[in-house]
Amino acid sequence: MHRIHHLLACALLAASLAACSKVTVENYNRLEPGMPYATVQQILGKPTRCSDVLTVRSCTWGDDRRNITVNFVADQVVLFTSENIR
Repeated sequence: MHRIHHLLACALLAASLAACSKVTVENYNRLEPGMPYATVQQILGKPTRCSDVLTVRSCTWGDDRRNITVNFVADQVVLFTSENIR
């Protein structure tokens, strides 16, 4: 039973690391204003979380310590920022 818990923990960690693996300076530098959401998702993968406020959709890739946040209006990039990416 202990081995099953260990394997599950390893699988969750691997999935978490895989999600962050695209949160890099190289990928951040590929982002451009006007880029469609689908293109950003091709570059960064599925976002960790998104929120919609009025006409702005804000999506974050990564976690609280290391992330890329992109704001979209009408499905196009209007602003993007990063925190602690390498």
